[in-house]
Amino acid sequence: MIHMAGVSKIYSNGSVALSDINVAIDKGDFVFIVGPSGAGKSTFIKLLFREELPTSGELSVNGRNVAELEPAEVPYLRRGLGIVFQDFRLLPNKTVYDNVAFAMEVIESPRREIQKRVHHVLDLVGLRHKARTYPGHLSGGEQQRVAIARAIVNNPTIVIADEPTGNLDPDTSWEIMKIFERINKAGTTMVMATHDKMVVDAMKKRVIAIEQGRIARDQEGGQYGYES
Repeated sequence: MIHMAGVSKIYSNGSVALSDINVAIDKGDFVFIVGPSGAGKSTFIKLLFREELPTSGELSVNGRNVAELEPAEVPYLRRGLGIVFQDFRLLPNKTVYDNVAFAMEVIESPRREIQKRVHHVLDLVGLRHKARTYPGHLSGGEQQRVAIARAIVNNPTIVIADEPTGNLDPDTSWEIMKIFERINKAGTTMVMATHDKMVVDAMKKRVIAIEQGRIARDQEGGQYGYES
């Protein structure tokens, strides 16, 4: 699913974000990316959906060499990915239903299929009763659940989450993680960058720790390993 071989990322100001990263993430894996602030976690995540390009090394996602994609091919790469951000990134002038449907409309899915899938994923995240509500009338946890529904509505093979519980209280964070776990158990690969020690320690999934741009630890059933 995801393969990195000797991947490095150096920004134009000379800052080394990642150095010689070698990682393989297989179908159905659930992986936490952890590490101190500024360690390179966000860069790692951005490389996966080609918001950033590696400076060197090889990176493939869903069998595509990310660095070699033409700009017109990037949307096709992203169709196989579901991306969830800390700040939700919902469209404020669209309802919950329309925010989720929009992800299918941009790839010109049939209207009947859109209706079926949107209702299904809103049921999955427990928000079908809020379908006609606007984001400004939702709690932070509800907004994040809408963002998750939008991320999975096109049946992605990989869900990528960047600090998805960063703005949420502990109880709401657990609700979100239970949704991610259900998605993973259905066969979707999960890659999540997080500072949430409580979640990482309790869930005992694979943990990849990045420190100063390098992989310091890669272990199954791992712990967060840093002070919260």
